[in-house]
Amino acid sequence: MSRDWDDAYANMAHIPNGAEIAAAWPGQADAFREKTKAELGVAYGAKPRQAFDLFLPEGEPKGLVVVIHGGYWMRFGREDFSQLAQGAVARGYAACVPSYTLAPEVRIADITAEMTAAVEHAAVLVEGPIFLTGHSAGAHLAFRLMCEDSALSDAVLSRVSGVTGIGGVYDLRPLMLTELNATLHIDETEALSESPVLLRPKVDVPIAVWVGAAERPEFVRQSRVMTMMWDGLGAEVTLVEDEGRHHFDVIDGLLEAHSPLMATVLDDQEP
Repeated sequence: MSRDWDDAYANMAHIPNGAEIAAAWPGQADAFREKTKAELGVAYGAKPRQAFDLFLPEGEPKGLVVVIHGGYWMRFGREDFSQLAQGAVARGYAACVPSYTLAPEVRIADITAEMTAAVEHAAVLVEGPIFLTGHSAGAHLAFRLMCEDSALSDAVLSRVSGVTGIGGVYDLRPLMLTELNATLHIDETEALSESPVLLRPKVDVPIAVWVGAAERPEFVRQSRVMTMMWDGLGAEVTLVEDEGRHHFDVIDGLLEAHSPLMATVLDDQEP
């Protein structure tokens, strides 16, 4: 039986008022930036999009939360998702929201390298434990940094205390069958080398695979397979299917200090 792979990964078309939800994100980001202490546009590389915004709590940060945005590796930037730092900052953590160079200017493997550089640089600026999270393509990137061949330094890896992927794409092979690949240019070699589901986890830290129960079935499938694969390799991995949440509102818990999602991101380490 043939399958419509483009429809399988089409979120906007299946979310009521999806366009309005996405259109509101930049304004929410602007409002959060205006009221929050921050170091904006911190360069971690020489290219224009190789920069992050670092949002700071009152007082000394308890640690660092890195929030990687989604957009199929081809859309959006840190300016669209500043608000996703809100829950972490309210809990007393510094929150790093990086941009990265978008496809088709670079390949997904190049974006992985950029996120490695961003985390390394942010880790110099903030002491304490590091928690990685990301949404959609950002979830893929967060997990990719935790794979066996991670280029993160041992010093940074030793500080990583939890990783949470939200509504992620962890197996790139199906995307080769979609129109998205006209921009992404994923080939078989890259799909095999950049899919966390096909790789071994690097460090023994709590890993959460979080997905909206009302997301497209393909995203739920990807999350279940990711959980099973890393669980089978001995990782401490938990799957959460967030009841009633779709791909665009599954991230809303990052805005709340004491939401179940925020508690998962921080592995319940702080009250």
